[in-house]
Amino acid sequence: MPKEKVTLTLDAGRLAELRGRVGGRSVSAAVDAALAAYLDKLRRLAAVDEWLAELDREHGPVPMETLEWAAHLIEDWEATRPPDDSRLPG
Repeated sequence: MPKEKVTLTLDAGRLAELRGRVGGRSVSAAVDAALAAYLDKLRRLAAVDEWLAELDREHGPVPMETLEWAAHLIEDWEATRPPDDSRLPG
């Protein structure tokens, strides 16, 4: 795949941490891998949005009680999961 050189403005602390974590490996490769993961996440979210819109067209809007029930499930799940930084590769 062709590569393109770009100039980025990044948070200095995050960049220093990344450099410390990748050591002698390429910072560019690490940023490219992070970009690929982020784009994959955006594609999945777009697919979910499309699916939800399709369900809405076919079955009508989700009742408020169901949305509130789902919000409580998510709140309970978020309260028990580890912090985001503990899931990052070291």
